[in-house]
Amino acid sequence: TLHPSKDIGVPYTDIRRCARRIAARFPVPEFYVDFPLEFAFSQRFFELDPTVCAIRRIAVRELEDDLGHGLPHADKVSLDAGALAIIESRRIGLSLRCIRKRLRLAQSAGLLHDIRRKDADHALAGSIHARKLLEGSGLFTSSEIDAVCGAILNHEAFKRNLPIPGGKDRMISDCLYDADKFRWGYDNFTDTVWTMVSYLRVPIEDFIGRYPQGMARIADIKRTFRTETGKVYGPRFIDMGLAVGRLLYETLRRDFAAVIAP
Repeated sequence: TLHPSKDIGVPYTDIRRCARRIAARFPVPEFYVDFPLEFAFSQRFFELDPTVCAIRRIAVRELEDDLGHGLPHADKVSLDAGALAIIESRRIGLSLRCIRKRLRLAQSAGLLHDIRRKDADHALAGSIHARKLLEGSGLFTSSEIDAVCGAILNHEAFKRNLPIPGGKDRMISDCLYDADKFRWGYDNFTDTVWTMVSYLRVPIEDFIGRYPQGMARIADIKRTFRTETGKVYGPRFIDMGLAVGRLLYETLRRDFAAVIAP
């Protein structure tokens, strides 16, 4: 049971706890069950590759968590983008050397994709800023910087997917997009949305009133996944998140009835 209050901070803290209890009833998403080796490889590479470690140090310096898209979010996106890059690369028969290169680019794009999250067009602003950070760093070639920045430019939902030349760059872009949209499942309800509404100081009655519209927006993500793997597993992430969201909504309508306008 939640404890209604007009105070901004307290109810969202309680609601987050409630959402996490609900999410804990659900199984691990099938993506991690079906691809444990790819995810483990991505995680080990993320921890040990010198270039990725250098990019993460940049991300630590540049990212802010006010809107729920800080370092924890970037880390998750990077690991999943890396796993997707491995799966998609193997699917088309690339060598281990090529896989490692694409893995490095996908994880780097994941770490930097939200470095301008508060800007009005954060994908464009992020791609421009990422290029400034990477040029002259000695970490990547010019073409590799193009791949990372192109992926960042193309990662936002419900915007025109800008054409990206070259199969490698398209793969990196698509892996970043899908990994980022995996977070629209569980993560929306266990973390992201509560950080956002607390930071923006959204009154609880306004939040509950807009909740059905937000759920419909999340459902629309299911049709936007881009990689072959993402098209299969992405909608499953979203469906599990929506299931959590529906159970949470029942609790909100019951426990906050007194503060919801009739």
